[in-house]
Amino acid sequence: MLAVILCGGKSTRMGSDKGLLKLHANTWARTAADKMEQLNVQVVLSVNAAQFKDYAEVFDATQLIIDDAGLDIHGPLAGVLSIHEKYPAEDLFVFACDMPLMDISILEQLFENYQKHLTADAFAFTNEGAPEPLCAIYKATGLAHILELYRKSLLTKHSMKFMLEHINTQLTPLTTEQQKYFRNFNAHAELNGL
Repeated sequence: MLAVILCGGKSTRMGSDKGLLKLHANTWARTAADKMEQLNVQVVLSVNAAQFKDYAEVFDATQLIIDDAGLDIHGPLAGVLSIHEKYPAEDLFVFACDMPLMDISILEQLFENYQKHLTADAFAFTNEGAPEPLCAIYKATGLAHILELYRKSLLTKHSMKFMLEHINTQLTPLTTEQQKYFRNFNAHAELNGL
């Protein structure tokens, strides 16, 4: 298994790269990577080509996986499938860098679900009925199916939620108390009190 920190967004509403924003002494991307490393999982970061240089100043360049320009996909799915192409046998524990409030207990619960339910292709939480695909585990078999759909032009939407609808997904409802950990931040105005 690989832990994938998704950092490849354009951060247009934030006005600066969210993964390189600071929370206390660390960047959001480093904070996310540190949490995943507590699970003893190898960490890689999904970045776009324009970000590589800046991230290489903070992380080992061997940890950085650039989106495959040959995929006509944008958004998080581009990063996930690019990493799947590079490591086709690995299951991926995907975690977006813009959830700095995430608690390690949530990641541990998801990892336990993955270890218990061997038949599912993906493991995610639901937040008031909607899936949370940017903190989820995707098995290599499910990702291979999605990549095949894409190559056959059958992947009509390129969203992570749409992807979950096309593979066998084990969903766990979040408790009201757990929902706060999934808060993501997209604009500077949302950072007050962080």
